[in-house]
Amino acid sequence: MRYLPLTDDDRREMLAKIGVGGVDDLFVAVPRDKLMRDLPALPRTMSELEVEREMAKLAGLNTSAGSVPFFIGAGAYRHHVPATVDHLIQRSEFLTSYTPYQPEITQGTLQYLFEFQTQVANLTGMDVANASMYDGSTAAAEAVLMAHRITRRKKAVLSGGLHPQYGDVIRTLAHHGGSAVDTLPPDPAGSEDIAQRIDGETSCIVVQYPSFFGTIRDLESVAKAAHAKGALLIVVVTEVVALGLLKSPGEMGADIVAAEGQSIGNGLNFGGPYVGLFATRDKYVRQMPGRLAGETVDAEGRRGFVLTLSTREQHIRREKATSNICTNSGLCALAFTIHMTLLGEAGLKQLAEINHANACDLADRLARLDGVEVITPAFFNEFTLRVAGNAAGIVDKLAQKGVLAGVPVSRLLPGTPECSDLIVVASTEINTDDDRATFAKALAAAVAT
Repeated sequence: MRYLPLTDDDRREMLAKIGVGGVDDLFVAVPRDKLMRDLPALPRTMSELEVEREMAKLAGLNTSAGSVPFFIGAGAYRHHVPATVDHLIQRSEFLTSYTPYQPEITQGTLQYLFEFQTQVANLTGMDVANASMYDGSTAAAEAVLMAHRITRRKKAVLSGGLHPQYGDVIRTLAHHGGSAVDTLPPDPAGSEDIAQRIDGETSCIVVQYPSFFGTIRDLESVAKAAHAKGALLIVVVTEVVALGLLKSPGEMGADIVAAEGQSIGNGLNFGGPYVGLFATRDKYVRQMPGRLAGETVDAEGRRGFVLTLSTREQHIRREKATSNICTNSGLCALAFTIHMTLLGEAGLKQLAEINHANACDLADRLARLDGVEVITPAFFNEFTLRVAGNAAGIVDKLAQKGVLAGVPVSRLLPGTPECSDLIVVASTEINTDDDRATFAKALAAAVAT
């Protein structure tokens, strides 16, 4: 085939060099039931026009987020992104730029990364932030690895309010890195006593703020309990708009903050690409993964920007690297920075207030329904409902009526019967009064049937 230039002899030579008998031996780490044995049932050949028609037909089966009342959150949120953001990130000097290895020709890229870091540090209340990570979940896992390096301990305690998928990523890295993870049971009410799980082997406790279930709690006592036993507090934030209104993690004693920045400047994008935020204290900066852009002056005293730290395996000896993260989400970080700049401090606070007001209005409407209970004691723009009946089935019923009503907890926490009647619901600035009324009416009908 013209697109596969290797010959059979080439393949045999390569396999012999790496010491395996066949191509299948390269996939022994993949569970056998996950490997495809046959080609997918797709037409072997189609014209470009036929492919376009087929893809449009498949796309038409989806219900897009902007076409119906939308109340899905649980780690990915629909916010309004100003047209200015998309216009600016598509400028060729941003869209096609690559890693700023040569500062003399990448001053623009380095400067926006510097501004991005400043915004993230201010948002999180921390001393220093890096130039972004892949997304919130990998940022959280890297934070745990960083805590292990700092404390020289190998156990992380995960809150029952941590997003289940974030927990999965942390446990995956722990499994391959030989460290331990202690995960608390699901905590919809925010009543767990995580401090009781800290022992002499604990490097860190990981708490989400607001929690996966939407609960807001003051973390100062948690931070003090962790520090008293030599452990670090890692705070995870999946809805970064909340930091426009809530006390910052840094103010409450966090040592590391790992967040998802998608809510600012970035659309849902079918689940990615997103942008991970990572911030910490000055004293831990040399253990921070990723890149750090810094401000300096050139030989003539003019302001300039450079890569101050880049502690990854491509730049230094692999055994000395703090991370194998090989890039940052540069374009998504730029979108974040543009949107934050457009908002400013006052605009971000106003946006957060609108989100909170919308969520309160929706919670009040839903709490009045028979068979529906709002169980989150304090929340920002996301809360958890307990419904009479199977939550997943009710969400499906509402989807059929044109309302995307939230995420059934059982979808992300399968095998937890105590969560089968829970739905996580988010209401942002994009929801109108009519949207919320439609949701309440549809939910009342779905619970009653």
